[in-house]
Amino acid sequence: MSVTSSSLRLMSDLRAIKQEPPEGCSASPVSEDNLYVWNATIFGPEETPWEGGIFSLRLQFSERYPEKPPRVRFTCEMFHPNIYSDGNICMDTIQDKWSPCHNICTVLMSIQSLLTDPNCSSPANPEAAQLYTKDKAAYNRRVRRVAQRSVDNC
Repeated sequence: MSVTSSSLRLMSDLRAIKQEPPEGCSASPVSEDNLYVWNATIFGPEETPWEGGIFSLRLQFSERYPEKPPRVRFTCEMFHPNIYSDGNICMDTIQDKWSPCHNICTVLMSIQSLLTDPNCSSPANPEAAQLYTKDKAAYNRRVRRVAQRSVDNC
């Protein structure tokens, strides 16, 4: 494998996540010979409807990382205002507000934070956004079911 600035950065990110893993998150390359595709896991934050859930993601990096953000999507069932039905995430940190100062740890922590603090003004899932704003108790019940099923499917 040739050493590029993107692969050097990904190796640095991997070292960082192994040495100081962010609370409630983990990630690593899918295989040793490809640094550009990672699997990640986010655990549902405690004392939220997401608690106890184990949510899997796939991160795909380009040769232009860290200048360009990774493509990040959930590979498990999700019900959230900012997550499309295909698992893609609508979040400015990995879109128009991306900065090379972000790394895999900050991306995962931002996604974990998004779970409990959705942005309903630009929803990827209008049904979830409407339920969140109109009937939070029903939204929380639906999220609890998703969190409980995530444990069975991991």
